[in-house]
Amino acid sequence: MAYMLLVMEESKRKRSRTPEEGRREMARMGAFVEDLKARGIWKGSDSLRSVTEGVRVEVRGGQRTFVDGPFTESKEIVGGYVVFECATRAEALEIAGQCPAAEWSTVELREIGVCYEED
Repeated sequence: MAYMLLVMEESKRKRSRTPEEGRREMARMGAFVEDLKARGIWKGSDSLRSVTEGVRVEVRGGQRTFVDGPFTESKEIVGGYVVFECATRAEALEIAGQCPAAEWSTVELREIGVCYEED
């Protein structure tokens, strides 16, 4: 099964950390990803650019609208993701618990797959 970790950080925290803190956090995440690669379960990962560079797209009644960031202030922003493959949900939770970003952000674990059932 494939899983995705969504790293969701408080927007004010990301803006207030020092460059050195940011480099340390990225180095720890890099080591986490390298471990997943060494275990042969890593599928992909990356950081996301700032919400100020994002664009929201909606189509309603056949009309497309595009809204450039920054968007209305939100408490948390999705700052990055890690995709990996493992056999069980329990194993995925164990891996999520090892993610360094869980110490300074919320890390949400989601199984990847086509699903049409209602949530």
